[in-house]
Amino acid sequence: MKLITQRKRETHVFLACPSSSGTVHQTESYSFFMPQGLKIVCSIILQGSRLRRTGGTPNDTDVVNGLHTIFETGLKVFALGNHIMMEKEELFLPQFRAILRASALGNVSIMFPMVTSMEEVAAAKTLLEKAKKQLKDEKTAYNENIEIGVVIETPAAVMISGELAREVDFFSIGTNDLLQLTLGMDRENPKLDKYYNPYHPALMKMIRIVANNVHLEGKRISICGDLAADLSMTEFFVQIGIDELSVAPHQVLGLRKKIREIQ
Repeated sequence: MKLITQRKRETHVFLACPSSSGTVHQTESYSFFMPQGLKIVCSIILQGSRLRRTGGTPNDTDVVNGLHTIFETGLKVFALGNHIMMEKEELFLPQFRAILRASALGNVSIMFPMVTSMEEVAAAKTLLEKAKKQLKDEKTAYNENIEIGVVIETPAAVMISGELAREVDFFSIGTNDLLQLTLGMDRENPKLDKYYNPYHPALMKMIRIVANNVHLEGKRISICGDLAADLSMTEFFVQIGIDELSVAPHQVLGLRKKIREIQ
């Protein structure tokens, strides 16, 4: 099992144009804790959001420059799109172009969150191929074998995880969002705390189902969210064959010790 942390070589960067002021604020908050390279990318994301509201379009060269700064520090980048981007090709395509151009410089993977259907993945892949063709015609270098993944955050994605596993290269289960969507409640609402059970049997069954479907297709799967660092869950994750756990840096040592005790 591999531990993914926010250390050098394994930091995740979320590239998606925020669709609401709340998301923008959240991105700004995260950027406060990020090294300079990540801050550059966050500023570009925020700029893209403002351009969207004013009718402008982001510049893929700016994004590449930000990613290049990250690669110079040895970080690994995961880039994401979202539902809003599917309706805004003028925003999504430059991100794909930037990610592809950056893939010639370092280790980049593309991950799509909040997937609910095969059609969404197919549409995103079609747009990705369009970006590849543009760069090829321009004789611009990129990694032709860039990996594509999805985040399992919706019950719909759980139920079609077998089909998704035949279309993408890797998976991550976002336990926080998956749980709240399964229970039909806002995890940040304190009035619902007594009903919010992070160990709900339905969530455990969903994780097991996805892991089994993904491994049947020979693909790898990770866990992110609060449960990834929950030591009471580590043995369960090892038993069902989870390949990677995504945790914060200060949680690595305790989790590593727990995994070694189990194995």
